[in-house]
Amino acid sequence: MYKTGFDNDKYLKMQSERIKERIGAFGGKLYLEFGGKLFDDYHASRVLPGFKPDSKIKMLTQLKDEAEIVIVISAQDIEKNKVRSDLGITYDMDVLRLIDAFRGYGLYVGSVCLTHFANQPSAISYQKKLESLGMKVYRHYPIEGYPSNIPYIVSDDGYGKNEYIETTRSLIVITAPGPGSGKMATCLSQVYHEYKRGIKAGYAKYETFPIWNLPLKHPVNLAYEAATADLNDVNMIDPFHLDAYGETTVNYNRDVEIFPVLNAMFEKIMGESPYKSPTDMGVNMAGFGIVDDEVCREASKQEIIRRYFNTRCQVIQGGADMDQVYKIELLMKQAGITVDDRAVVSQARVKAETTGEPAAAMELPDGRIVTGKTSSLLGASSALLLNALKLLAGIDDDAELISPTTIEPIQDLKVNHLGNHNPRLHTDEVLIALSICATTDDRAELAMQQIQSLKGSEVHSSVILSPVDVNVFRKLGVNLTCEPVYQTKKLYHR
Repeated sequence: MYKTGFDNDKYLKMQSERIKERIGAFGGKLYLEFGGKLFDDYHASRVLPGFKPDSKIKMLTQLKDEAEIVIVISAQDIEKNKVRSDLGITYDMDVLRLIDAFRGYGLYVGSVCLTHFANQPSAISYQKKLESLGMKVYRHYPIEGYPSNIPYIVSDDGYGKNEYIETTRSLIVITAPGPGSGKMATCLSQVYHEYKRGIKAGYAKYETFPIWNLPLKHPVNLAYEAATADLNDVNMIDPFHLDAYGETTVNYNRDVEIFPVLNAMFEKIMGESPYKSPTDMGVNMAGFGIVDDEVCREASKQEIIRRYFNTRCQVIQGGADMDQVYKIELLMKQAGITVDDRAVVSQARVKAETTGEPAAAMELPDGRIVTGKTSSLLGASSALLLNALKLLAGIDDDAELISPTTIEPIQDLKVNHLGNHNPRLHTDEVLIALSICATTDDRAELAMQQIQSLKGSEVHSSVILSPVDVNVFRKLGVNLTCEPVYQTKKLYHR
């Protein structure tokens, strides 16, 4: 059953105050590297129940009079049409989406920076496109010997060759469509240019995970490792912080490994480094928002299991390798969990075994579990949705919400006119059919009214679902996992 473990309002207040403090510590100008997702951070909301998916952007709106956004994109990613896997759009298109989204919240987007720029034709075309839309665009170039050759990097031939990004606010938020875009290098390049101009400016990093003031093997931090299994990130004790303060804090390997280099850069730019550890660089206050540790622990364990199933499916689909699976299996052992700790898994498997067809199970936010089986009219996911809506609405399980006479014409259209081989209704089709029936049937209308109550439910399918069904569950706010097998033995699956 859903329980709250995180105080979102407390977090927003503490986080905005923390960033204001850091701005003041550097004399009034701060370059803030913003890691993770600014919008729709569903991972954080799953492992920290009570955390709102739009918390980060809401926090920024509290600082909107001081904040300026600079979006960073690598010219290399433009050239190879790199795609955001969660949205299915290329990084260059995501920059446009981000600009619109920021403006929708009343935030000022000052410019776009093309990093790793080496006269790539597609990057040049993209710059012209952005400029035609009224955006300022700057270029940052590859630096030989980066990040090791510090004397060269912190010189007029290194950072000095990068175009100076003109900014007007005290808080410069550096964000990007995805990892590896060059956010940190952009921040440091700007700090270098500011000091060359006699302007004091600082750098800080805002990333929600790992949470520095939770134990290394806390399930919340283990869930972060599971989420980044493809990046080979490893949580670790920050040795620099331990040495400087005698306090145990958690960071991740890439920040710990790069810190000596960053420290040397700060010393060369500023005369002395403002930080003694990677933890010092961060401003994340999420750990202080946890109000029920046990709730967050349990939620994080469930997220690790979900990541395990999703990665297993990605292996089958060619989007991951078994090393990622092995890593998550190790994390599951460290957390003391197995797939059986996800209640809907056994329910879906039993239903599939007894019917001999694909099946699915859903755990509602109140803890009740309902199942769905495959029939001649409906796929298992569609049947599951109808059964769940009936249970929520208090409608008898045997009640017919959509008559066969309504479904059959849709099947005829799919098979005989639209070229589909599977006549069964997908989840989107069954919801449309239900909404039509709701205009004349009180029970169907009552079921439709329960759709919002599905949010936060857990679903497991005995087979990999179609992209259509996956998207419907995502839009409904349902957490989905699947067994890593297809319904058929075909080689091509859509």
